[in-house]
Amino acid sequence: MSDWQIRRLDEYIADGEIILGRGNIISKDDIDAHPGPYPIYSSSAHNNGKFGEYAKFMFNEELVTWSVDGGGSLFYRPKHKFSVTNVCGFMRVKASYLDAQFIYYCLSNQHKYMTFDYTSKAHPSVIKKLYSLPNIDLKIQQKIAHVLAVIDETIEKIELLIEKYQQIKIGLMQDLFTQGIGSDGKLRPPREQAPNLYHDSDLGWLPIGWRCDTLENVLATVPNNMRSGPFGSALLKSELVEDGIPFLGIDNIHIEKFVPNYKRFVSERKFNELNKYAVRPKDVVITIMGTVGRSAVIPDNIEKALSSKHLWTMTLDADKVIPELICWQLNYASWVKSWFRRETQGGIMDAIQSKTLKKLKLPFPPIDEQNEILKRYAAITNKIVSEQNKLNKYNKIKVGLMDDLLTGKNAVSTQDDEAVCV
Repeated sequence: MSDWQIRRLDEYIADGEIILGRGNIISKDDIDAHPGPYPIYSSSAHNNGKFGEYAKFMFNEELVTWSVDGGGSLFYRPKHKFSVTNVCGFMRVKASYLDAQFIYYCLSNQHKYMTFDYTSKAHPSVIKKLYSLPNIDLKIQQKIAHVLAVIDETIEKIELLIEKYQQIKIGLMQDLFTQGIGSDGKLRPPREQAPNLYHDSDLGWLPIGWRCDTLENVLATVPNNMRSGPFGSALLKSELVEDGIPFLGIDNIHIEKFVPNYKRFVSERKFNELNKYAVRPKDVVITIMGTVGRSAVIPDNIEKALSSKHLWTMTLDADKVIPELICWQLNYASWVKSWFRRETQGGIMDAIQSKTLKKLKLPFPPIDEQNEILKRYAAITNKIVSEQNKLNKYNKIKVGLMDDLLTGKNAVSTQDDEAVCV
């Protein structure tokens, strides 16, 4: 167990060792009137909290900031010129024996056990009574902060690489679905360079040999090839059980990813009663309520499971189309987004009707060419999955280190240049 002495944040504040404050109101008009290079940070937890850029700056020092209105997320700000808005708090460290980056990590570790939202806000007067800091040697603080900062740098590099691969994938797939792969195994030249290789279609110019068709026309000739439900009294909430056959919902369908984290189940008897809603391996599923438009492919190793009324589940004709390529288009293709916008007259889609999905027109290369496209799709997808697995690994390492190092469970040596748990 740790023998660290713990002091509440408000004790440090009372002694003048830490100062809390809030930023200023910065309007869009003010930003537009004073364009410049200095970042403005606000309440969002995304993009490192960056809100915009400005010709003015409030600070040129090392601070810890946090989102007052956005859930209390904390950020370490190394010394640079920046501003924070009125929905953002700042913490200035005055005591020479305190390390700001260590404080950031300590508070972040405690924050995961806190609950703030837009009604219960992380005001300075609130957080100073909730958070605490250990009273330990400055060198130990700095070494712990260094270890965690190295992990964070690694995580950031992996995240940037994933983002890069995702952008490459989107560009590659866009090219593959408009130009395709020629007999030489290479991307066809664009129509501007080789107009004789293309023909006109309802989706614009497509390679010769490709057809434009509706999603309805590539469904498999099996019963209930496109289904959503059960509805109403067909399945009552009281009929769900604690364990049994999974009943899939929006939370299981992410973008290009099926998540087998099951929370709802039905009995074997109820499954047999509702088996027309059962999913099959390689079905393409799209969310149609709540978070609309996310699509994934049901994996080959799926056993029994039921689809729900929040999903459209489609069984496709394997001789005509490859499910993964349909899934990619539903998630990303501009011609799909355009059709959905048209069907909702440009508004926000709050549901997808069956006729909207059935009449969706897609480009269909010959199946051999689809297989070549799939190989390239799989190669870049596997790179992204590999990096995501690596990211998960380092995030778990970080969580373990934070629990060990920031609570004093493991001591830290100050004898070497690197922090070492002893």
